[in-house]
Amino acid sequence: MKQLLVLVLTVLATLSPVRANLGDRDERIDEAYGNVVERHLLDDGRVSILYHKDQGPYLYFVIFANGRSVLEGYSRVKGTDLSEKEIARFLKANAAGATWSPDNKTKERRFIRSDDKAEATYATTDGRPTLTVRTKEGRTRSGQSSVIGEQGEELRVESRAWGSPVLHPHSRDYATASKTA
Repeated sequence: MKQLLVLVLTVLATLSPVRANLGDRDERIDEAYGNVVERHLLDDGRVSILYHKDQGPYLYFVIFANGRSVLEGYSRVKGTDLSEKEIARFLKANAAGATWSPDNKTKERRFIRSDDKAEATYATTDGRPTLTVRTKEGRTRSGQSSVIGEQGEELRVESRAWGSPVLHPHSRDYATASKTA
């Protein structure tokens, strides 16, 4: 009986997909999101990485600050819209025990998390519909976010506008990256 239980748990562990979420460490996200398509060291010390999992339908764009994910973007390799079910699934994966609700105060499609620690937008950026989830801690009026690192230091995450980060997954060599992925 004990051997059967171990066998069942082993099978379930191999069948369940590895999930990664906003705030996770880089090792966990590397394991969950697959092959690195692009990697860039940003001027402020953050790292942006574009991932594509073997033959999967999604591209995952992640910005890391101090080894933790502070922004994640989800889009389809083919550039088509995400379904409502896909959007709900990505939001749920990034809920961290909270809930997401639509924020209908702006033209673009936005979501706010009930703990007020993250926000999300679904908008077309560089011709590709993308759900972008980001931490919201320390947002200032200038359009900057600050995230507190592991040693208590403040790390800045700048944005051009409320819903569009400085570096986006589709901003450079994207057509080439999606063809080779």
